[in-house]
Amino acid sequence: MSQNSAGRLTTPLIREGKTHRPTSWEEALDCVASRLRQQIEKHGPHAFGMFSCSKTTNELNYVAQKFVRAVIGCNNIDSCNRT
Repeated sequence: MSQNSAGRLTTPLIREGKTHRPTSWEEALDCVASRLRQQIEKHGPHAFGMFSCSKTTNELNYVAQKFVRAVIGCNNIDSCNRT
């Protein structure tokens, strides 16, 4: 799908039941953060894992690992840098 396609999403959506409703970026990010917090409280931080890409920059991989370790509270990150 091209970036100029009529079917392209232009606003974030939040699922409510079986439907989705348009929302602001602020509300969408608050929703993601809230649900992530709920899952960490329910299952613990070690239920979370992140894959990063070995083809991205070192800086982005650094930010990803800092997020997982400092914000989530676990070491479950893999950037597949085994060559």
